[in-house]
Parts: sequence; C-alpha cells; structure tokens
Amino acid sequence: MLRPVSLSALILAGAVTLAHADVYRWVDAQGQSHYSDQWVPGSVVIKTGKSHPAGPDEAAARAAEQKLLNTGNQISEQLQAQDNARAVQEDKARSLESRCKVAKDAYMRAITSRKVYRDEKDGTRTYLSDDQADAYREQMRKTVQDACGSVPKFDPEAPIPEPPPIEPQPIPEPKVNPAEATSR
Repeated sequence: MLRPVSLSALILAGAVTLAHADVYRWVDAQGQSHYSDQWVPGSVVIKTGKSHPAGPDEAAARAAEQKLLNTGNQISEQLQAQDNARAVQEDKARSLESRCKVAKDAYMRAITSRKVYRDEKDGTRTYLSDDQADAYREQMRKTVQDACGSVPKFDPEAPIPEPPPIEPQPIPEPKVNPAEATSR
C-alpha cells in the first residue's frame, strides 16, 4: 500500500513541476511549429511559471509610469489648493461687499433722519441729542470708510434706503395660576 502512494506522489510532483516549467515555441525550416520545455536557439517563451525580473525596459516603463502618476497627483493637489484659495477670496469679497452695503445704508439713514434713535434691550427707543446724533453720524461715516474704502457723496435727490423690517415680538401672556383666578 505504501508503494502505490509513493508512486502516485512522484507522478503528482512531476506533473506540478511540468506545470510550472517554461514552454518554448519555435518554427523549423519546413514551417512546422514545435513546443518544448527546453530552450532551442530561435525559440520564444510562450508560457512561464517563473516570475522573471523586470528587464531594463520594463523597469524604466514602471518608473516613468510612477513618475507620471506622482506628477498627476501633485497637479491635482495644486489645482485643489488654487480652487480653495479662489473660493476663500470670493467669500471674502462677498462678505466685504455685504458689510459695505449695510454700512452705507445705515450711514445714509443717519444722514437723512431728523432724529436718530437707539433701540434698547427692553425694546424701547431712546432718541439721541443733536450732539450725540452728530457723533453717531461721524462714527457711521468712519465705519463706511473702513468697510468700503470711500464714503458716497450725499445726493438729496436719491431715494432714502428703507430700514430693515422689524420682526414683531410676541407679547408674553401673564402668568396666572388658574386655581387662584377661579376661586374668587
């Protein structure tokens, strides 16, 4: 029993070895194709089980491919950085434009108003004296100068900008204990 197993193992090992061997092809003088596991002058490898080291052309091609891939990645990162920087600049410009418009509108309202007031935290208005109103107008002019770089000339014929709408505040309901309200 031991002998047939050994013979089978040898046959199997030989088949595995042949399966991983190189296969060569060559054409003889009569044009007949021949195949062998032995190299013959003029033969070409058509199947190999071995991994051959990369030749100089293959290594150069792989190096060039890797270099091209790295260059592509660098260019992609640079483009993303440029897009990000451009987006930040656009956002800053829109923010500056918005602050400038708000400052100009507030300044024009302060200039065209006869009375200038300040809204208090409790919702009431406190009207400023003439000196306080002039100081407020000067402060608003400086704010416009800082936000816009220049202050627009006052044109008495230009329409006065509308103030932003005031959101109505709900009136809180009185806190009443129902038991006390109905017991009297």
